[in-house]
Amino acid sequence: MAVDAQTVEKLAELARIAISEETVDEVGKRLGNVLHLVDQLQAVHTEGVVPMAHPLDEVQVLRPDEVTETNQRDEFLELAPQSEQGLYLVPKVID
Repeated sequence: MAVDAQTVEKLAELARIAISEETVDEVGKRLGNVLHLVDQLQAVHTEGVVPMAHPLDEVQVLRPDEVTETNQRDEFLELAPQSEQGLYLVPKVID
């Protein structure tokens, strides 16, 4: 399945890429090959096949969710020029 030059040029315009006149035919052939491959994949009988997110049945081992640092919020708030009720006060920048 070959893709004609007009279609290649339109796709190049939509993709905002430059394709020289010399390579339009080659790009058309390659796009045709990709479309042929997609047609082959579409023809495969997949009824009854369970969709999967990954071909391996591996499980990601995660570390335990534990607090590793002490709460220093009050110490940090003391360093701020202004704070109120645990929040930093900053000057208004948008009117």
